[in-house]
Amino acid sequence: MDDLTAARQLYDTVADSYVRRLPDASFEAGEDLAIIGRFAALIPSDARVLDAGCGTGRMQPVLRSLLPAHRAVGVDLSDEMLRHARLAYPQARFDRGELAALPYPDASFDAVFAWYSIIHTAPADLAEVFAELRRVLADGGAALFGFQHGSGERRRSEAYGHAVELRAHLHSVDDVSSELERVGFVSIESVVRPARPGEAQDQGFVLVRAV
Repeated sequence: MDDLTAARQLYDTVADSYVRRLPDASFEAGEDLAIIGRFAALIPSDARVLDAGCGTGRMQPVLRSLLPAHRAVGVDLSDEMLRHARLAYPQARFDRGELAALPYPDASFDAVFAWYSIIHTAPADLAEVFAELRRVLADGGAALFGFQHGSGERRRSEAYGHAVELRAHLHSVDDVSSELERVGFVSIESVVRPARPGEAQDQGFVLVRAV
């Protein structure tokens, strides 16, 4: 089973439990929210923002607080996660799609918010995903990526109260920045946040602009 099929099945299975256990951004550290704030400061308050790998849309209130007039579009591969997003945030648009094959025309968005959405993308496939995100982002637009920092894979047999086969990829901020620069982005900031209690890995964040 390929990574995308496995991820889709995983999130369809755990969606109901996920939204109960992780309903909003209260888990995020202050440093995490701070870099989201710096991302938001780079774009207009009415920007059209692609929430790439939006899941249940739980980060929408954070974006709305920083960008009150932003026009939100979320995309995710899990129908069940999208069902929760549409119920919770009817003012936003949520579409089913894959990051490497987005259902949008060129330069459709002013910003891309990819919060832990590349963790199921193997390092060898990052360039394809990043090129597609660059395609739908207008010149000068900003993009923010969050992910577990490191190398190799992370595997679990339980997630959100379900017995599952969870496989996620770790990425380094240097590798992510390098791949983004190859497809038309320029780096603004890279951050590695040390793991907090309960976190298995350090967290990585890369903020870039399309050129």
